[in-house]
Amino acid sequence: MNLPLLKYKFWIGISLFALWMTFFDNNSFVYRWRLSSDISRLEDGIKIHEKKIQELRRQKKELFGSQKNLEKFARERYLMKKENEDLFLFVDVEETDD
Repeated sequence: MNLPLLKYKFWIGISLFALWMTFFDNNSFVYRWRLSSDISRLEDGIKIHEKKIQELRRQKKELFGSQKNLEKFARERYLMKKENEDLFLFVDVEETDD
């Protein structure tokens, strides 16, 4: 009754355990790899947003640093003007080949 497979029961058990942990378990290696890649992607996004926040803080400090800068910003961004003043917009028109 000595089956040849019983000789390798230790290796068969390890192989089945490895297959189970790789594909079928709730905390499988594939799932953990996906989570790891999601975490690294989100951390990259955090770094990008932190850089944007720093740039926006610098712009805010520069903008509210003086009345002249605030007025320049309002004129350029929101097309505001003083009374008795004309506003001219220069728009670049792209030429298309017809």
